[in-house]
Amino acid sequence: MQIIRDHKFITICVILAVLLVCIVLYAAFAVTEEDIADRENAIKETVQERALQCYVIENAYPESLAYLEENYGLTVNKDDYLIVYDLFAENQPPQVKVIYQGDK
Repeated sequence: MQIIRDHKFITICVILAVLLVCIVLYAAFAVTEEDIADRENAIKETVQERALQCYVIENAYPESLAYLEENYGLTVNKDDYLIVYDLFAENQPPQVKVIYQGDK
């Protein structure tokens, strides 16, 4: 009887340990919607800051995102993010929208 109880106890412990490892791994590698939104906001703010820097130096907002990449050191992860850069006028801040598309 004692051997059967010990065997059941060990089996339950092993199953719980495997479940715990699975949960920890999932939590470590899962990208939450909040993480994605935070990253999108950070990218948007960076693009806006570089555009403002350009405006201060050149007295005009840049015409394109490519101009910021070429002249102001902006680097964009185009594999995971789509950045829409819409400039209405060179004296108005651009509208910037960042869309996560990493799970294509």
